[in-house]
Amino acid sequence: MRNCDEWKPFVVMVAIDFCFAAVNIILKKVLEEGMNHLVFITYRLSIATILLAPIGYFRERNSRPRLTFRVLCYIFFSAIVGASVTQYFFLLGIQYTSATFACAFINMVPVITFIMALPFGLESVNIKCKSGRAKILGTLVCIGGALLLTLYKGKPLFNYSSATSIAKTGTSSSSSSGRWTIGVVALILGTLFWSSWYIVQSSISKRFPCKYSSTAMMTFFGAIQAAFISLSIQHHDFSIWVLKGKLPIIAVLFSGMIGSGLCFVGMSWCVKKRGPVFTAAFSPLVQIMAAMIDIPILHEQLHLGSVLGSMLVMMGLYILLWGKSKEIQNRVIKLVQDSEQSQQTKEQDPEIQEATVSCDYRCH
Repeated sequence: MRNCDEWKPFVVMVAIDFCFAAVNIILKKVLEEGMNHLVFITYRLSIATILLAPIGYFRERNSRPRLTFRVLCYIFFSAIVGASVTQYFFLLGIQYTSATFACAFINMVPVITFIMALPFGLESVNIKCKSGRAKILGTLVCIGGALLLTLYKGKPLFNYSSATSIAKTGTSSSSSSGRWTIGVVALILGTLFWSSWYIVQSSISKRFPCKYSSTAMMTFFGAIQAAFISLSIQHHDFSIWVLKGKLPIIAVLFSGMIGSGLCFVGMSWCVKKRGPVFTAAFSPLVQIMAAMIDIPILHEQLHLGSVLGSMLVMMGLYILLWGKSKEIQNRVIKLVQDSEQSQQTKEQDPEIQEATVSCDYRCH
């Protein structure tokens, strides 16, 4: 039973990454049909709120602590960096690049989360130990891979002969470089925001450990923020709020209930159980799962720079994770040694007390 509990966070994160990969593929198709980014985010977060609010109310009503103004501010900020603005940047990046490339950029999230966690004391680095040096090396390799992803696109690796792909390449060739740059910048900002969400969520889980209620409030605030931004930018055009066709409706429902609802609940639970870096470390699986669907089925193009950069990012990531696992092993060994020493001390104390009592008895 104990081993089963230890594997639960791992299984949950694999399932979450599979759902995120499916959501990214669906989003790519919906955005190509012209759906507004902020409208999609508003509907998606609203669906998640409708799903999670009653679950949080009934399931956590007896264990829910008092909601303070400070916690409410944390959740509002969490909605900005984890829901509304971050999702807008990622949707923009997916539309202007590809779902596989966007997922490759998400691989940077664990390393950036690790760097952000250092000033807050959530992570530590000891250069004298192998684990500390591995963390630093993994971080540098990962940053090098991110720079390669950003600065080098490379030649396409697949030559699709279908008429649709040729037409698609022809229409996008004139403005591809400008669109690619906008997409990359959007993905960089989204990655920074997404990494900071793990740090904020770590603080929320300590002060307000109710994953359903906190996620429902976060998606509620995020929906309001996305709607406000959308109405501020396009306040005269209300036609964009009308969903046309089955695919946008399916995308909104699936990404709202699964992508922004249950997946955020699962990640909040994993952050509470294993910490922000462990939860963020599963991000590369999203790219692998998305590529398995994106390239052979949807015929998305893959470039050399994306492959080389992704390989470097994943190498750096797992060097970092190896260092973290060694650090955890050293902590466990130290805790076992300390407990054994304290146990020996406790066993020796009664013998000393007994000898003292017998000595006092003889003196009397």
